[in-house]
Amino acid sequence: MWLEILLTSVLGFVIYWFVSRDKEETLPLEDGWWGPGPRPPTQEDESIRPFKVEASDEEINDLHQRIKKARITPPLEDSHFHYGFNSNYLKKIISYWQNEFDWKKQVEILNRYPHFKTKIEGLDIHFIHVKPPQQPRGCTPKPLLMVHGWPGSFYEFYKIIPFLTEPKNHGLNDKHVFEVICPSIPGYGFSEASSKKGLNSVATARIFYKLMLRLGFREFYIQGGDWGSLICTNIAQLVPRLFGFTKRDVELLYPVKEKIFYSTLRESGYMHIQCTKPDTVGCALNDSPMGLAAYILEKFSTWTNAEFRNLEDGGLERKFSLDDLLTNIMLYWTTGTITSSQRFYKENMGQNFLAIQHERMKVHVPTGFAAFPCELLHVPEKWLKVKYRKLISYSYMPRGGHFAALEEPELLARDICKFVGLLERQ
Repeated sequence: MWLEILLTSVLGFVIYWFVSRDKEETLPLEDGWWGPGPRPPTQEDESIRPFKVEASDEEINDLHQRIKKARITPPLEDSHFHYGFNSNYLKKIISYWQNEFDWKKQVEILNRYPHFKTKIEGLDIHFIHVKPPQQPRGCTPKPLLMVHGWPGSFYEFYKIIPFLTEPKNHGLNDKHVFEVICPSIPGYGFSEASSKKGLNSVATARIFYKLMLRLGFREFYIQGGDWGSLICTNIAQLVPRLFGFTKRDVELLYPVKEKIFYSTLRESGYMHIQCTKPDTVGCALNDSPMGLAAYILEKFSTWTNAEFRNLEDGGLERKFSLDDLLTNIMLYWTTGTITSSQRFYKENMGQNFLAIQHERMKVHVPTGFAAFPCELLHVPEKWLKVKYRKLISYSYMPRGGHFAALEEPELLARDICKFVGLLERQ
């Protein structure tokens, strides 16, 4: 069971070992209310409002004061990242955060793309909507919904967006040009958190589908990793009208014992906590910037490459800049959303997961999958085809791990274009 839960958490795909009906089923397109109190009798305001990220001196001063008072436990000798985040390297992170990191400058970067908010099912939903700067010749930009996961944010997509909206300027075929919509999952970043229990991936999928309808798109492409891939799968199950082991499989799966041990034991501790008592650890993380940074950045180390745990600095700066990493941290810190983001685990996995309706359903929407070699657990094409009946594109990526859009934006953009090309030729 834990292997299947891990696969869902990491990739958003559950591997089915039992035979189920192959008919096309859909999830009911229901409704919900997640705001405080009962649903008001008046119709919900459906306006789309511009939004701007802001930074205040007060929040920066508060952050610096908390960092100054941080208490650090020395690491064991030669422990690297084997016991979690190495506190010697954490001192460097904290020093950079306090003395060199410029949050106001990063806010300017965040505001380079247009931000918006709109009320859906009682919640203020935040999203960025990026259109090509120039109308492409001979084609209409394709709407693409991109959904993040935990512990990421909409900021993960900032490096891939130029490849999708301006492909010709970045060495890609300009036949496929996109306008990109990146929402924040409710309870993450600038999207309002639910006031009620039960907001899971299906409810989020329905909210994001309503968002796309509100933007004028009845058909669109979807892409996601981590929770994002499960949410995208649920969208396909809600409205499907939208759209064998190889040698390499064996290489990526071997040795099975080490892979399963690594995935289910070494990297799943956070999941046990967040599936059961997210508010408890949330109290600590929401109060300590140092604790929040260690908790999240450890994932950006070991989920990017398992071998990075053998390094004193966790290999973080081999793939990411400290500015990018701390900007993601700040999106949790300044909005106070680490606790609400962790509740998403309990709402989705704090019960009999395989008894949930959408996990028993197959997907009949054309699907593409990018298998990054450093992902926590490899999923062979044959396994995916059991659930995703129209898997038309499966790519063995040459490098990359869990945070693909931030780590390898060009590789992922090329694979998205490859999938769209295959689909449009059908």
